[in-house]
Amino acid sequence: MARLIVLNGPPGCGKSTIARRYADDHLGTLALDVDRVRDLISGAPGETGRMARDVAVAAARVHLASGHDVVVPQFLGRPEFLDRLADLAADVGVPFHEVVLYDSKENALRRFAARGTVRATPEELSDYHDNLVALMAARRPTVIHSREGDPDHTYRALLAVLGGSGQG
Repeated sequence: MARLIVLNGPPGCGKSTIARRYADDHLGTLALDVDRVRDLISGAPGETGRMARDVAVAAARVHLASGHDVVVPQFLGRPEFLDRLADLAADVGVPFHEVVLYDSKENALRRFAARGTVRATPEELSDYHDNLVALMAARRPTVIHSREGDPDHTYRALLAVLGGSGQG
């Protein structure tokens, strides 16, 4: 049975890497990076973000209905998009897995800076992390502690959470 997996967490914690690896190991899986979809849409950032989420939900619906997994690696500090994805999974009749790849604020801020592509100030990044922690307290997702430089650990932990350890 297909499933919808959301990999939430701060930038730099391995969401895209783990999503790509999952897709590579589970044929037919759509690794749906909303940021990449947003980059394909012209317009003002706020508007393109909303449109990208709409496109992502539509693409996920089609893919799930065809019987294939969808994994969404996305930093989400507010519940609205998570709620839309949970509703989508319920509408299509597939399991929904909300997973946070987590690291401490100090490590996350250092990892943000090391990426060199973050367009936010350290204060904004700190606020984003605080929002994620508050969201985690409210929603109680599955939390996997992301070990910097050890994506194998994170991937094995994800497979354990999903109840499978091999290829799909």
